[in-house]
Amino acid sequence: MKLLNNPRELDGLLLVDKPKTWTSFDVCNFIKRRFHVKKVGHTGTLDPQATGVMVILLGRYTSFSKYLTEQRKTYQGTLCLGIRTDSQDCDGKIIEEQPWQHIKPEDIFETAKKFTGLLMQCPPMVSAVKHQGKRLYKLARAGQVVERQPRQVTVYRFDIEQINLPHVHFSVEVSKGTYVRTLVEDFGTALGSTAFLETLRRVGVGPYRLEDCVTVSSLEKLSTPQELKSYLVRELCESNYPFQKERASTF
Repeated sequence: MKLLNNPRELDGLLLVDKPKTWTSFDVCNFIKRRFHVKKVGHTGTLDPQATGVMVILLGRYTSFSKYLTEQRKTYQGTLCLGIRTDSQDCDGKIIEEQPWQHIKPEDIFETAKKFTGLLMQCPPMVSAVKHQGKRLYKLARAGQVVERQPRQVTVYRFDIEQINLPHVHFSVEVSKGTYVRTLVEDFGTALGSTAFLETLRRVGVGPYRLEDCVTVSSLEKLSTPQELKSYLVRELCESNYPFQKERASTF
């Protein structure tokens, strides 16, 4: 299979519903290899166990990554009270168990109110944050735990959708760099217990929604770059002046 003669044919955004167990790199690499796209990027990593919206940048649209990564992310998830894992989600090993039976639904709703606005969050060891040039998750795999500096993040809303103790279903809208699994563990601690993230689905990245995404299984049915072209988004949903100015100069 040869690359299209006109490289601009595959310039644009591709909205993909990432499947469970795939890494963000897996999705980008799949598109790059299957459709022979030279430049492929994305606007925010999803953990392997998480699913949902990935904004994939193709061709010259990769130059807009610095703007699109600033978009708010919206998630739906389930947390489980009383258990802490070393990765803060269901991928990790259980390292602590605490009672949760004292927690009442009203406690959950009241505590959720305290987890909005500007928050300080310590990046988890199982993350891509660098420490002295090395990714934290690589140090974690080697059994190392290092001190991490808290970072400021913003939680625009934290809504409790359903309570089936010890499980709590929620939706949350957050800023770039927010770790929802860390938010969940901190939430459990604030309730006088602990918690881990059981499921997570990203349903929005800025104006891009889950219902607009194509599945990987659908992409697997395509065989040529020309077929992929019909799925690309060419009109960028962004109104701030610096973004549009650079877009005009690039195109």
